Amino acid sequence: MLFLFLFIIIVYTVIYFVILNTQERELRNLVSQEAGYIETLLGKNNQSDLRGIQNQEVIFAGVDQSFYYVINSNREVVMGSEANPRLRPELLSFVYKHMSNDQDVQNEVIRMDEKLRKGRGGFRAPDQNQDIHMMIASHGVYYKGQYIGQIYIGKDVSFAYRLFHWVLVILIVLGFVFVGVAVFISLRMSKRAMVPIKSAFKRQREFVGDASHELRTPLSVLLSSVDAMDMTIDTQKDEMASKLLANMREEVKRMTNLVSDLLTLARSDSNTIELKKEEFDLRPLAEKAIESLHPIAASKQIQLGLNSTDIFTVIGDPQRLSQLIYILLDNAIKYTPDGGEVKLNLLKEGREVRIMVQDTGIGIKKEDYHKIFERFYRTDKSRSRQIGGHGLGLSIAKWIVETHKGTIQVTSVLGKGSTFIVKLPDYD
Repeated sequence: MLFLFLFIIIVYTVIYFVILNTQERELRNLVSQEAGYIETLLGKNNQSDLRGIQNQEVIFAGVDQSFYYVINSNREVVMGSEANPRLRPELLSFVYKHMSNDQDVQNEVIRMDEKLRKGRGGFRAPDQNQDIHMMIASHGVYYKGQYIGQIYIGKDVSFAYRLFHWVLVILIVLGFVFVGVAVFISLRMSKRAMVPIKSAFKRQREFVGDASHELRTPLSVLLSSVDAMDMTIDTQKDEMASKLLANMREEVKRMTNLVSDLLTLARSDSNTIELKKEEFDLRPLAEKAIESLHPIAASKQIQLGLNSTDIFTVIGDPQRLSQLIYILLDNAIKYTPDGGEVKLNLLKEGREVRIMVQDTGIGIKKEDYHKIFERFYRTDKSRSRQIGGHGLGLSIAKWIVETHKGTIQVTSVLGKGSTFIVKLPDYD
């Protein structure tokens, strides 16, 4: 795209300067030749006054020549002719404005008013509404080294400016055509390139879903086996066996949770999960989530509270919204130091349902606000491993919120805590 843009500019610039320089060079040569002819004629007649040759034919007008004037040192027009006599006042104003004893080329524009459009002669713009672009060349006339006047020759170069206009239009049109073709080709190529990528992503998604599904059964068997061993072994006498069984149980539970999260995300990617939409009271589900997480909070002396109306009616999927609350509370408890506080607030503001989870935890950096909702992203990897996080909970929370056509945001202050705000539309 940049190369095409530069190409258009370069081509237009080259055409512009080549044509104008050619016209200027031709006009400069013409006025120089005519000035030399006048000086030769003055020398033959031994005359130092330009008026002495005004009755002689001096200028041989070319095809594109629009006017010529010979002006003496007193600024009097000695000789002159123009294709359109009505333009003489306009042309003389240009001539007097640039009158000097040096060779010079000027570009002027004649604004076509009603009076000038009615003029007769061959010197008219093809389009009566177009202005006339004039190129005027001058050259001093000398007699025995003394300056005695100036010759001016004008040429209509409107055709060149019209050519520039159409060249620019053609280049721009060609540019758009090439851009369109390039975009079309790139889209076709990108679609072809995306075929194997989509296929690989689909196979990977299917593999994650199938593997997660297949792993749930052996993990359930492992957990049942650990529970059975715990019942058959006297853990009070064998302290080592008790610790091993406890560690095994925790690891199996952690793996089960991870597999469950992976299966949920895999099903969400394939759109195989259908959400239920029903009207229900969210408060009992929130109380149940707090009750199930209370032992974990109590082990860290964290105060776990709920602020809500007695009946908090919403419309959505009870199972997924309950999972959302559990994820947000569990995440808050994990990253809140001992002796902290976690609060769940259920609010209705206008046409919105708000679920807010506030904690007094370690906080989140501002640049990590959007990253924490990415899969497997953890702001502090070493700390996350210690507390058992695997970076999928908030991804699932975001998916649940988005499937309910809501938004999830976070505000945080490092060292003071974070607040997760979920906004869902109220269909009442």
